Amino acid sequence: MERDELTRLLDNILESAKFDDYAPNGLQVEGRSAIRRAITGVTASQALIDEAVRRNADAVIVHHGLFWRGDSSVVTGYRKRRLAALLAHDINLYAYHLPLDAHPNLGNNAEWGRAMGWQIEGTFGRQSLGFYGRLQTPCSLLSLASHLEEALLRAPLVVAPENMRERLISRIAWCSGGSQNYIEEAVALGVDAFLSGEISEQTPHVALESGIAYLACGHHASERFGPMALAKRLSEYIECEFVDYPNPAG
Repeated sequence: MERDELTRLLDNILESAKFDDYAPNGLQVEGRSAIRRAITGVTASQALIDEAVRRNADAVIVHHGLFWRGDSSVVTGYRKRRLAALLAHDINLYAYHLPLDAHPNLGNNAEWGRAMGWQIEGTFGRQSLGFYGRLQTPCSLLSLASHLEEALLRAPLVVAPENMRERLISRIAWCSGGSQNYIEEAVALGVDAFLSGEISEQTPHVALESGIAYLACGHHASERFGPMALAKRLSEYIECEFVDYPNPAG
């Protein structure tokens, strides 16, 4: 596949033009024109780029790319080393941020819900990034946390009023990554629990005072699902595999 063909394919599949994002979506670093092998991952870290070099990949496709609105435009230190490795080995770098959170079939949130067996009922929040729905079978908060730990490979941080410990969880809302500020919109949906990747100082107060459970599941952990699904989809066209490097921050 030619690079321009892959660019059009990704832009069309993920509908990147729809989103007002704080990162450039699409091709961020141009490499060789012929693409036979690609890898996907969560973040364009040095480890992932080095793995692309080791595998002789022609493209790396990630959720978190190299460039963000408001970042310094000076290319030094780790930024220089990442960029230098891509350029030296003529590797293309693609990044899709919000498009890979929101996509109804390949996105982090849709795939997270499907992996957990949740019934998806709708979306909420900025640019419809958050999802809400029901558990197929209501369960305790402890059981929900245990199921999440098994699926995400890390234990979620659980905040809940005492009376939530005994109640069954049925209706939930979730949004991957740094979406903890969606909690008030989740409360307005009347859910029993809200799940996101990260947690902020004010999040526990809002959960406790609003009478819902809150589970911080890890930014990285909750954003593996989209890159995994995208790798499977792209395997219909080129050799493509998801590569994971766990992040101790979650």
